[in-house]
Amino acid sequence: MIDIDWWTLGVIVGLALVTVVSRSFFFLSDSEWDLPHWAQRGLQYAPIAALSAVIVPEAVMTQGALIATWQDARIFAAAAGVAVYFAKRDVLLTIVLGMAVYLPLHIGLGW
Repeated sequence: MIDIDWWTLGVIVGLALVTVVSRSFFFLSDSEWDLPHWAQRGLQYAPIAALSAVIVPEAVMTQGALIATWQDARIFAAAAGVAVYFAKRDVLLTIVLGMAVYLPLHIGLGW
């Protein structure tokens, strides 16, 4: 027989309901919602802030500590990516060049 933990099941269902209601709140309203200017301006920076919060620690840290050697492929790939982005302003070219620098150093030299 299956042993059901009703408390856990209730918490999961409750959290699901809160999530559905809070995410659909703006769709259920008949009137149009306008965000304040400060909120719209802040949302412009949210994707870059989130990407930086994920990428920067991965590029400069290993096992929770700062990289202690210059022989790390991530440093050179990030520097090449930043340089090509500021020169060309092309995200695809940034990714391609960053990986073109990273892969030979990581796979070829074992950095």
